[in-house]
Amino acid sequence: MLTLDDLRGIMLTCGTDADVDLDSDIVDTPMDQLGFDSLALLHIASLVQRRTEVAIPDHLALELKTPGAVLEFVNSAREAA
Repeated sequence: MLTLDDLRGIMLTCGTDADVDLDSDIVDTPMDQLGFDSLALLHIASLVQRRTEVAIPDHLALELKTPGAVLEFVNSAREAA
């Protein structure tokens, strides 16, 4: 199971604006408001895949607009496997 803290750790390695507090309640905050552009989203998806072995296709990585959406997708996929 991928937790919000796990995802925060991954997001920190991808860089974000210094003004963004990833320790706050970010579950429903849009990724672009957290400072992540499309390349960062693809990088996050790649790191999540390495950690969880759940593939996130590039087109879907760009459609998962919030950390909560990423968690829901990954954890649902893991449960279905």
